[in-house]
Amino acid sequence: MADVGVRPARRADAAAVADIQVRAWRHGYRDLLPDGVLDEVTGPAAVETWRERWAEAAAAPPSPRHRLLVAVASDLVVGFAAHGPAEDEDLDAAGTAELITLLVDPLHARAGHGSRLLAATVDLLREEAVTTLVSWVFEDDEVTRTFLGSAGWGPDGTARTLDMGEPVRQIRLHTDISA
Repeated sequence: MADVGVRPARRADAAAVADIQVRAWRHGYRDLLPDGVLDEVTGPAAVETWRERWAEAAAAPPSPRHRLLVAVASDLVVGFAAHGPAEDEDLDAAGTAELITLLVDPLHARAGHGSRLLAATVDLLREEAVTTLVSWVFEDDEVTRTFLGSAGWGPDGTARTLDMGEPVRQIRLHTDISA
């Protein structure tokens, strides 16, 4: 088996992270987003924007509580996770963090990389005395809901609707990560 692990992202990882994001979105969101939206957020211009944003997130995160982690297999970046402080007004900002995204390259799916990224995220947040982790997911994203559900996540009853040319509903999942 190849050497696998999770480490903090570096600026040099930004292109790989953006490429994984695009491949994962094209694969996983094709039936979840309205026509045209996926093309817009995964097209060539968007890829350049994502690369710049991920480079900034790795090199100069918006706060000390924001982190970008990458999963690696034989020195190849195969997935990533980003987390930061929970910003929803109804949450305890001190004890709650948000899993902003967790994506694994579809070419490397089902090899434990997502679980390693989630475990590393939880370990880091426990060091900061965070006790609750939340994440917004598309309501119809059964893959993500099943993955997080298998790790003890569930809906907290909060939902929002995004305007993507037509309404797209998201639900907030949460889990207790207290030691």
